[in-house]
Amino acid sequence: MVEARQRTLELILTSSGLLTQEQLDTVLEEQRKEKGRLEKVIVRLELATMDQILNLVAAQLGMKRVKLEDYKFTEEALKAIAARTAHLYKVIPLKKTEDTLTLAMANPFDIRSLDDLALLLDCKVEGMVASEDEVMKAIEGHYGLVEESVEEMMAGMEELEVIREEEGAEELEELPDDAPIIKLVSLIILQALKERASDIHLEPFEKTFKIRYRIDGVLHEKTPPPKRFQAPMLSRIKLMAGMNIAERRLPQDGRIMLKMLGRDIDLRVSAFPSLFGESVVMRILDKSSVLLGLQEVGFLSDYEELFDVLIKRPNGILLVTGPTGSGKTTTLYAALNKINTTDVKIITVEDPVEYHISGINQTQVKPKIGLTFARCLRAMLRQAPNIIMIGEIRDVETAEIAVRASLTGHLVFSTLHTNDAPSAVTRLVDMGVKPFLVTSSIVGVMAQRLVRTVCSECREAYEPSTKDLLLLNKKKEDLKEGKLYRGKGCTACAHTGYRGRTGIFEIMPITDRIRDLILEKVPATMIKTKAREEGMRTMREDGFLKVAMGQTTTDEVLRVTQTDIE
Repeated sequence: MVEARQRTLELILTSSGLLTQEQLDTVLEEQRKEKGRLEKVIVRLELATMDQILNLVAAQLGMKRVKLEDYKFTEEALKAIAARTAHLYKVIPLKKTEDTLTLAMANPFDIRSLDDLALLLDCKVEGMVASEDEVMKAIEGHYGLVEESVEEMMAGMEELEVIREEEGAEELEELPDDAPIIKLVSLIILQALKERASDIHLEPFEKTFKIRYRIDGVLHEKTPPPKRFQAPMLSRIKLMAGMNIAERRLPQDGRIMLKMLGRDIDLRVSAFPSLFGESVVMRILDKSSVLLGLQEVGFLSDYEELFDVLIKRPNGILLVTGPTGSGKTTTLYAALNKINTTDVKIITVEDPVEYHISGINQTQVKPKIGLTFARCLRAMLRQAPNIIMIGEIRDVETAEIAVRASLTGHLVFSTLHTNDAPSAVTRLVDMGVKPFLVTSSIVGVMAQRLVRTVCSECREAYEPSTKDLLLLNKKKEDLKEGKLYRGKGCTACAHTGYRGRTGIFEIMPITDRIRDLILEKVPATMIKTKAREEGMRTMREDGFLKVAMGQTTTDEVLRVTQTDIE
């Protein structure tokens, strides 16, 4: 594309008489030395002005010339394309009518990009010639900067490997050679990575095809592609994930591994039939993510010390509870990483194995071939491990094997889906585990949630209201400088005021008194009351401590702890 652009420009310059062939040869010699754009070398050598060159290009291409220095951009036009699209194609919208979008182009020779944009935006697109410097300055002024160039972001995008989860799966037909669809799917994944999304939702409705990213636990809707792109886009994703594209009536799961932005990315893909087509969710697992330490997970110093004591017990079961997406697996990985030394053998059984940890034996369950949690557990006990991590206790069989392992000298980590820590012990009893086995094996339970943290780029202090002080159970003078903090909203946080997440926790060690209550089969609320009397801090209370420290806001803590019983 760059070579074609240069050849076309050379032809225009010489055929019009603006440069002689000798002058062009001189320019080309200088260009080889400094590796710059042809027109910029011409201007530096004072053989022509930029205005002369751009006016000539516009006339030759049959396009209009526009100067952006004093151009008045309208909000309606700027909203017509996303920031990432503007940076990718090096265009900025000038005018939007009912069926036509007029753009200023840094590279007017790239006519194909106008076709791509017309397909993407589902409207007629017209280009105008402008200086590249003016276009890029306007894009940065109205859409903000990007960290990498488009070339850097796209580098490695073609290094894609499709993983077939099922052995012997039949080979699918070749991917369709449909450049706009391939580019669009790649851009959706790329933009999700740039915006730190944890999953991508593609949702078909009667007249629209929605795309949403989950960022810091909250869904954000993006500019939807035209409805007619639904079928080819979903087919492209299903082919990449090794799914059967002809099957649209049954749920399917697949996996895509790719290299993007210099990182190894694992996408777990789920296709689910709905009324107006298949709903597809791609969960993003960043294989290059650095394992967090306990402090980075979000523990305050006292809870970090308590958790450290529990994970260094010689035997017993430590449960981490919370809903899907509350960071349970991340916390367990942080714990395993801390106690992963050469003198202990650690085995995990997970569904799926999300991150690889050097020095730990990790196994992924495969129910289709009978490799269940319970079967893995029975077999792994013969491997003589010191520490076992079970991805999730889902049934009484798995729970009983975990209990047996803990009673025979193993330390067992696992997760449960309960709202708080005290509910975990009653859940095990409800599953069918005998209360005396629960009290003999469980050493501690931790519940957690993730709250969004205040954006460091737009963080501002404000006077706490009476409601804030009542919720925090603090006086104004107890706060740092008597202030609380919130985000105003900026481009770094997509104007949400939040960027990143941290954990809030409640840790309940199983004391003698709590063991007595479990044996009496009392409700979880009574166990919680006793645990609080013995010093347990609830998730909401832990969150409010982080509000007082300026890490998050009261609204955010209340959002994720609505079921917390005070």
